[in-house]
Amino acid sequence: MLLRKNIPFKYVFGKIKYEILMVAAYTMLINLLYYRFDFTEISIPIAVPMVLGTVLSLLLAFRSNQAYDRWWEARSIWGAIVNDSRSLTRQILTLTDSPYQAEELEHFRERFVKRQAAWCYSLGQSLRKTDPTKGLDRLLTRRELNYVARFDNVPAGLLLLHGKDLKHALENGWINQYQQVSIDATLSRLCDAMGKCERIKNTVFPATYSLYTHFTVIFFILLLPFALIDSLGFMEIPLVVAIAASFLLIERMGINLQDPFENKPTDTPMTTIATNIEKDLRQMLNEQYEPQVEVRQEARYYLL
Repeated sequence: MLLRKNIPFKYVFGKIKYEILMVAAYTMLINLLYYRFDFTEISIPIAVPMVLGTVLSLLLAFRSNQAYDRWWEARSIWGAIVNDSRSLTRQILTLTDSPYQAEELEHFRERFVKRQAAWCYSLGQSLRKTDPTKGLDRLLTRRELNYVARFDNVPAGLLLLHGKDLKHALENGWINQYQQVSIDATLSRLCDAMGKCERIKNTVFPATYSLYTHFTVIFFILLLPFALIDSLGFMEIPLVVAIAASFLLIERMGINLQDPFENKPTDTPMTTIATNIEKDLRQMLNEQYEPQVEVRQEARYYLL
């Protein structure tokens, strides 16, 4: 995850500002009832929220661990995509050879490598439910764009074009059968990585677990002022707000991490990774890389 080391205070508490205002108002109301109108019977033993808080801490810890595991798995998959993209390019550039069709082979290599860079962008955009062909016209030919446009899964269509080109290279004698098997194994790993990303994207975190945890957090916060009012007085207002903010932020952190492909700052930085892959692949082609304006802007968003 490519986030700044110093996360802005405004960004962190902006996620729960309305909840914090409601908690502060609720705690002030309890204080007024207790001290101004002598409703002293509303005080409860502190052991009640303590027991609930212990259970809630275990629930939040479990949820945070599971959410981080999903996020880390997504990041590991994209790390493998980086390695396999470089390996595929190296194989195409070093294993293919033709003394009599040098110019055609050069076009084949360039087309294949740029298509792989396009595949990385397309996969990221597809996982975020945006247009998977946006911005790919600078990497794909018009014929390739028209071909993959008929696919519901554009990255799968690009891998199919990879396979067709690989077969074409074998028929022209640019590679032998052993080299074809080796390159096809790399394509299979890319397809496997795509399937793993789609599994994470399409596997919804259990809604009932999230709902029960949220209700427990709310119930804990509602009980807390009644337990602290007898011993802290008006000082309980900032203390309850601080405790509530801690639990709400931990809950929100789990919610943000559990879906790593939702186009949020805490997502797996797929656009940045794809941009770095394109840079590496173009340099392997001995081309000068200059990112497009929209690519720069989108990559910068994930650095915020």
